[in-house]
Amino acid sequence: MKNLALFAALIVAALHIGFLVLEMVLWQGPIGLQVFDQDAAQAAQTAVLAANQGLYNGFLAAGLIWCVIRGNREFLRFFLLCVIAAGIYGGLTASFTILYIQAAPAVVALLLDLLRKREARIYR
Repeated sequence: MKNLALFAALIVAALHIGFLVLEMVLWQGPIGLQVFDQDAAQAAQTAVLAANQGLYNGFLAAGLIWCVIRGNREFLRFFLLCVIAAGIYGGLTASFTILYIQAAPAVVALLLDLLRKREARIYR
C-alpha cells in the first residue's frame, strides 16, 4: 500500500508538471488553443494569467515530489488537500471537468495515503 500511495502522489505531481507546461509554454500554440478552446487573440490576452497559474501548478508538483522524496506524509497530505481545493474551485468556477482532471486523482492519492496509515496501525 505504501508504494501505491506514493505512486499516486507522483502521478498527481506529474499531472501538475503537465499543467505547468501547458499553461506556461503551450498556451498560445495549437495545443493550448485546442485544449482550452480559445482563439489566438484570447490566448494572447490571457497568457500572463495562464503563466502565473502554471507557476502555481509547478509549486504544487515540487511540493508533492519533495514530500515523497523526504517521506513527509503530513506535508504530502497538505499538498494533496491544496490540489483538491484548487480542483474543486476550478471545477466550480472555470470548467466542471477540472474536478475529474485535477481533484479526483488527488482524492485517490489522499485516500491511499490515509489507508496506508490505517494499515500501518493494524499490522503493528
